[in-house]
Amino acid sequence: MRRGATLDLVLTNKERLVKNMNLKGSLGCNDHEMVEFKILRVVRKAHSKLATLDFRRADFGLFRDLLGRVP
Repeated sequence: MRRGATLDLVLTNKERLVKNMNLKGSLGCNDHEMVEFKILRVVRKAHSKLATLDFRRADFGLFRDLLGRVP
């Protein structure tokens, strides 16, 4: 096993996308080692599908009439 020659290469399409890179030990009887790192991502703003009713436009007279018809 060779020691002292380390090549860690992680390719990304954005700057500052990867952080906390660490070598985590050997992968068996060769000179390959596991590389652990964090991938940072942007948290997108959640779009709520909750509808808000506009009660200023409601026709409560019609609602009252419809409820009055229920026996």
